[in-house]
Amino acid sequence: MEEWYHYPLLVVVGFAVGFINTVAGGGSLLSLPTLIFLGLPAPVANGTNRVAIVIQTALATAGFKSKGISTYPFNVYLGISAFFGSILGAYIAIDVKGETFNRILAIIMVMVVLIIIFKPKMRLEEMQERLTGKYLWLSIVAFFFFGIYGGFINAGLGFLMMLFMHFVNRMNLVRVNATKVAVVFIYMLSALAVFAFNDKVNWKLGFILAIGNGTGAWVASRFSVKKGDGFIKTFLIVAVIVMAIKLWFF
Repeated sequence: MEEWYHYPLLVVVGFAVGFINTVAGGGSLLSLPTLIFLGLPAPVANGTNRVAIVIQTALATAGFKSKGISTYPFNVYLGISAFFGSILGAYIAIDVKGETFNRILAIIMVMVVLIIIFKPKMRLEEMQERLTGKYLWLSIVAFFFFGIYGGFINAGLGFLMMLFMHFVNRMNLVRVNATKVAVVFIYMLSALAVFAFNDKVNWKLGFILAIGNGTGAWVASRFSVKKGDGFIKTFLIVAVIVMAIKLWFF
């Protein structure tokens, strides 16, 4: 049963989630438990969360673009690949619970932190972006599988996408974030459609959560461009550690 205080709670949680998701990832590990706490069954909470993510990523993409950051058409290629993967993942999520994946994801997140901290320094001349040819095709294949997980539960996927694009495509973290939010927007449309078709979306709570998500995403997209890679790297490391501890122990 919904109470009046549920609505401002969702907006506040949504703002934090939108900011976290845009700058790093893993925000759904906050919004999903909140929706379940409010009484939604896990599959419905999973579907409802997608409403907020669609709006969040649309505004984040607009925010990056307003600051002159865009990776078109690279982001569209990856988004289309992930779009088809997410259809498969969303159908799996309708009936299968995701608890087993949480500890695996926790281990992966710790690995991400270690790589970020201990990776060898790249010289500036080695940082030429690799967005075409074999690197484009490698990314397209990888993002199909990212899309499967994104359609399934999505929580924490932002970390893995950022890691992949930073090291494989050699993009700086600001452009990685701009690409990430555009890709998520594209594939989340198909995932949301699957959940909606199977009546697993509470649209009212989804749009209320989206008010916070969208606002947080807009603020984060413009703020992260201003602060640059150093801020994103620090925020990413802290967020990964916190989310990994939550996944493993809670």
